[in-house]
Amino acid sequence: MATLGLSAEDQAEVARFRAEVVEPSMTNLVILDFWAEWCGPCKQLTPVLEKVAADYAGKGVVLAKVNVDEQRFIAAQFRVQSIPTVYAMFQGQPVADLTNARTESQLKALLDQILRQLPIESADAAAEQQVEPLLAMGEEVLAAGDGERAASIFAQIIEIAPTSAPAHAGLIRALIAAGQLDEAGEVLATLPEEVAKDAAIGQARSGYELARNAPPAEELSAELAALTAAVAADPDNNQVRFDLAAAQIAAGQRDGAADNLLAIIAADRGWNEGAARERLLALFEAVGLEDGWVKAQRRRLSDILFG
Repeated sequence: MATLGLSAEDQAEVARFRAEVVEPSMTNLVILDFWAEWCGPCKQLTPVLEKVAADYAGKGVVLAKVNVDEQRFIAAQFRVQSIPTVYAMFQGQPVADLTNARTESQLKALLDQILRQLPIESADAAAEQQVEPLLAMGEEVLAAGDGERAASIFAQIIEIAPTSAPAHAGLIRALIAAGQLDEAGEVLATLPEEVAKDAAIGQARSGYELARNAPPAEELSAELAALTAAVAADPDNNQVRFDLAAAQIAAGQRDGAADNLLAIIAADRGWNEGAARERLLALFEAVGLEDGWVKAQRRRLSDILFG
């Protein structure tokens, strides 16, 4: 924005705009809000813009405001004819008109779309790169059966990257493996809103629900033996077979559990309001929907339901 021939007042406006908008936009996505004190809709929109900017700060989004009464020259350069007018700025140029996005969900949807296309230097991305090796370490320790140590690793990752869904999910799964179900439940109950919706958290939550409904370890072996005998004596008793599947899930015997749940569905898919299918899907989610074992069992389920 050239300043040659401008008045001292206009030059001051340009200098302020460069400092508050152009320079930050070199590495960030700037939400540029044109507003005025007398504008009612502007005042309604301001809290939305401020909240979204705060939520997306880690993604490299900042909010800048231009009062059209105080910065008339800047407003004229952008041909602002009505307010509120809102643009997304990157590297000194408007990249999107956000004016019609008046709700939090609409604005976030547009920002998500824009951010996917721009090389924004965000704190979240930097933190993600930093924690990737630590996440791998936590998963390796958890796979080796040391739930307490894995939980410690995932907790440290969360301190570095508070919005890392894989870290929160790993912590929940590690606490479950360590037998600390109350602590796992507390983590689930206090998750940040944006983290709680992640698929990894859904998987961890399913594992928590399965573990929470499992009998104590000292009772499990005897219960498995008794239920196995009961199913052998009465194969058509779906409730006993369902209880056996639940015990097998608790014992980590997912093959046997899937066999029994699929047998119930094949015999009576509507039994107990579809409880067998619901428990099987929960098992799938706990294992991971992209897991090869889950894909194989889903094919078996499809054959029963649609074959």
